[in-house]
Amino acid sequence: MEVAREDRAHPTFPALLAGLQAGMVAALWMLAWLGVSAAWHRESFWTAENLFATTFFGARAIRTGFSGTTLSGLALFLLVYSILGSLYAGVVRDRFPRLRLVLASIAVAVAWYYLFFQVICRAVSPLVTLLHATQSTIWGHILYGAILARFPRYLQH
Repeated sequence: MEVAREDRAHPTFPALLAGLQAGMVAALWMLAWLGVSAAWHRESFWTAENLFATTFFGARAIRTGFSGTTLSGLALFLLVYSILGSLYAGVVRDRFPRLRLVLASIAVAVAWYYLFFQVICRAVSPLVTLLHATQSTIWGHILYGAILARFPRYLQH
């Protein structure tokens, strides 16, 4: 007599995919916030993306509008923050109740801001560290964390 066994994927994998999806959505909202904030300060809507593009193109990626180099900055931004969302959801999974999950997500997002902009970008892309709008970017990370906390909604039950 055989033992009945249900084959299931490891519980981390669906969380990774849900975090990837939530991280992409949260990154798009953060980019929208950064664009509106930049426009409010009479700068280009595409300032954040152009700053990220300096990683590949240096100072010539800094422009006042959308250009071909802006796409590479947008792609890098979405890649970094989608992977961050995936890793976060894979670690956290369903360990916290809703309010703690939101607070933990915001805390991780703000910690990521300091690690990324003050350590990683300083070594890899110093123009990002020097030219980003600090206050708007911190608020953008708070928004990112709050939206990232919705990753359990993307899990299939």
